[in-house]
Amino acid sequence: MNSKILIMIKKNLIYIIPIILLIAGFSLIPGKEIKSLKPAAEVPEFTLQIEVNDTIKILKPERKNIQETIIITELLKAYHYRKLPLDDSVSEVIYHNYLDALDNNKLYFFKQDVESFDKYKFYIDDYLKSGNLDAPYQIFAVFKERYYQRIAFIKQMLNTNNFDFTLDEEFVYDRDEMNWVADENELNNVWRRYIKNELLNLKLSGKEMDDAIEVLDKRYDRYQTVIQQYNSSDVYQVFMNSFTEAYDPHTSYFNPITAENFDIEMSKSLEGIGARLTKDGDYTIVVNVIPGGPAFKLDNIHDNDRIVGVAQGEDGEMIDVVGWRNDDVVQLIRGKKGTTVRLNILEAEDGANALPKEIIIVRDEINIEDTRAESKVYDFSRQEGGYKLGVITIPSFYKDFKNARGGNDDFNSTTRDVRKLVADLMEKEVDGIMIDLRRNGGGALDEAIELTGLFIKEGPVVQVKDYQGRISKENDKSGTVLYDGPLAVLTSRLSASASEIFAAAIQDYNRGLIVGEQSFGKGTVQNLVGLQRYIPKEEEKLGQLKLTMAKFYRVDGGSTQNVGVAPDLKLPSTFDKKMVGESSYPSALPWDKIPSSDYSPVSNISESLLQALHEEYNERIKEDVDLQDLIADTKRMRENRSKKSVSLNEEKRRKERDEEENRRKAQSDLEGEITSKETSALKKLKLKDVYLQESLFVLADMVAYRDS
Repeated sequence: MNSKILIMIKKNLIYIIPIILLIAGFSLIPGKEIKSLKPAAEVPEFTLQIEVNDTIKILKPERKNIQETIIITELLKAYHYRKLPLDDSVSEVIYHNYLDALDNNKLYFFKQDVESFDKYKFYIDDYLKSGNLDAPYQIFAVFKERYYQRIAFIKQMLNTNNFDFTLDEEFVYDRDEMNWVADENELNNVWRRYIKNELLNLKLSGKEMDDAIEVLDKRYDRYQTVIQQYNSSDVYQVFMNSFTEAYDPHTSYFNPITAENFDIEMSKSLEGIGARLTKDGDYTIVVNVIPGGPAFKLDNIHDNDRIVGVAQGEDGEMIDVVGWRNDDVVQLIRGKKGTTVRLNILEAEDGANALPKEIIIVRDEINIEDTRAESKVYDFSRQEGGYKLGVITIPSFYKDFKNARGGNDDFNSTTRDVRKLVADLMEKEVDGIMIDLRRNGGGALDEAIELTGLFIKEGPVVQVKDYQGRISKENDKSGTVLYDGPLAVLTSRLSASASEIFAAAIQDYNRGLIVGEQSFGKGTVQNLVGLQRYIPKEEEKLGQLKLTMAKFYRVDGGSTQNVGVAPDLKLPSTFDKKMVGESSYPSALPWDKIPSSDYSPVSNISESLLQALHEEYNERIKEDVDLQDLIADTKRMRENRSKKSVSLNEEKRRKERDEEENRRKAQSDLEGEITSKETSALKKLKLKDVYLQESLFVLADMVAYRDS
């Protein structure tokens, strides 16, 4: 996976991590009201200051956006957790955010274009306060012109077909740190290599040159259609998010259409493969696979994979969807329950060398509230004895709020389900329990609090500090412990928000061991604010602002923000925390600390236990082939993600592809099935999920240490 895709992943994670709203004892209702505004009377005057092709439709600011901008500015000033003065330094950040949003890989603007925009750099703060939107639309007009110029050049290149794949040259796909190009010849050379790489990828996937050219010709026709369909509201949303991102990565603006789609997405059942998709640049990306859905169960498509083709049924034509609008791709993928869809995907772990892989998924209907916790028992033996361990996988912190508020005693919730699962595992006399939170992006805060209460007697679980500096504590008041045996919590870099609150409380109380990766670090609270209430007489529909208004703190006083929860025993990670997670966002709120709560830790996790577990783990590294392969695989994936260029020599690329396919085949031949096998009279644990396998070995070490 290249750095451009990683940048995209970071942005998309912002939108998939659930918003924690007013579901606990604290309140985020603003303490003072912003003064309402009257709608603007006139459409703002807009005169293009930079000459562009007169055949291009010029987009202009809308009348309603004048007052909408002023209100957003006031809301951020009054209610955002970070008290950031809107001054020249912030203006510069907004300016660069906007250029990055339009042209993050420096493929369209020339150096002289950017130099002509620099006059706006330190004045955007003043423009925002008065609702002046001239600057972003001036810049977008130039971007649109440059976009059309690139399309024309690409068409010319494809028509000429003068590509030599025997040359030893490279395509640099991560241009983030490079300078803006000085002239057209230089930019043409960048795009020549860009198109050559796309053609080579198609050839490596089995297409003849003429067919590959036809695919790209149609693809760039679609790109031109997409830019033609851009409207003023789209431009406004891009610019306002460049503004809100200066405050923190989780504060964002939704224009009316996006807000409506967001509301629908949060409230309805999803019919299709069970994955949330987004568009970034050319590709449709899997933002996250929804727990409990068809894709989740088949485990054949994963977060951050790119979808490049869609086909219907067993033998329908595979349609190239690179460059399609996200809504159009979603419509192709969705369909009736029980029907089949085939996808061509580029797997994230393969980086720039990824080739299309066809997968088959039978569509089903899933409801977000129906993704329930599940348990499984693993029974195996080692030299020192046998173990029976239970694993409870929690996909999210869910709760059926509608039935709970309506007085229905049989409503679904994480804690209710896990209580039953724990009781069942105890009845089966398991030696220890593992809570798997690796794919849990958060959810209902009160469920994280109540779930913690199954494993501690009583006490504070999390502290919350709001935008006014008020601190509140959320407590477990059950006074009982359901399970007091060996407990471990398995986390990944994608475990976020409510997951981190639960893991942090278990760690602070010394109640259980945290195993895996350092978690995401999303320790902030957002509220969704409708802008119509502040301009009540505006007849046109306005958007919504997702606003960061509070911060979470552990019971020991440290925040989960930015740093997340560090595991007691760290397993190999495919992610670099500088590139994925809260700490990778330049505007992320910092870690800090408030006074500790009054709480009483238990003695389940001791320094001597941690030392013994690390010693056992280090010994396994020397002997366990599966663990050695896991370490090698994660290292290889990190190296793939860190690459910034790829060879354009066909022979060299084919050799790299063949070597990778041979490596995978050799590893697959050694892996076996997800079953326990009898080996040397021992019931050996052998899982395809090596991460889970190793975490179970760690839990077994905990049990052995306790028994000794």
